Amino acid sequence: MIDIPNDQMISLALVAGLLVISKARDMLDNGGIVAALTVGLIVSLAGHWTWLVILMSFLALGSSATKWKYEEKMVISLAEANEGLRGWRNVMANGTAPMAVSLLHWQLPGTGWDYLALSSCVAVACSDTLASEIGSLDTRTRSIINLQAVPQGTNGGMSPTGTLAAVAGAFSIALISALFASQQDYEISLFSLVVIVSSIGWIGCQIDSLLGALLENDGYVGKHTVNLLATSSGAVLAVLFTNQFL
Repeated sequence: MIDIPNDQMISLALVAGLLVISKARDMLDNGGIVAALTVGLIVSLAGHWTWLVILMSFLALGSSATKWKYEEKMVISLAEANEGLRGWRNVMANGTAPMAVSLLHWQLPGTGWDYLALSSCVAVACSDTLASEIGSLDTRTRSIINLQAVPQGTNGGMSPTGTLAAVAGAFSIALISALFASQQDYEISLFSLVVIVSSIGWIGCQIDSLLGALLENDGYVGKHTVNLLATSSGAVLAVLFTNQFL
């Protein structure tokens, strides 16, 4: 009989649970489920099963925000297509940075940057998703570039409701990260972890808005590329912070 380590058993069980829940709760379409399987296996096996829990928490929060007042968002053409089901492009846009962190951790274990980087890039994804999905119904939207009033849902637009949602999204992932911090190989105070991940998550959301205003609105890149760049910025900021202060 093959002896599978406990951590890997937990990882495989979580991936199976992710697929079942995603299908049962209509979070992902078929392509999204295949992509989630890939992301889930790499993040949990090359990284750690707690990393997948953090990523799954984002999926749950993001899916709930997407379905929140979905009919109202449909009326103003700001609802996600396909009845809110996320596809493989969305999964990879938000999952590529966590996969990259996990693979680098696998090759460079014990360097002390990995958990913070993983948590931070997921915090960016959650912050941006909640800001977009909840803030899209706020008519008090202004451009992040010049603060002029812009229509709801404009790339690079920000509103009071969206800003609060962005803070809540980043903070939620930070709290979940703190909950599982004891499973990691390096020590950082829980307060510091929450503050750092929350801050990077919110900053990454603003980077997403800037990229949307400067690049996406002019057709240079699509929204999935912007999401990928923003989540990657979260990991980069975490690494820079680790090298400078930890």
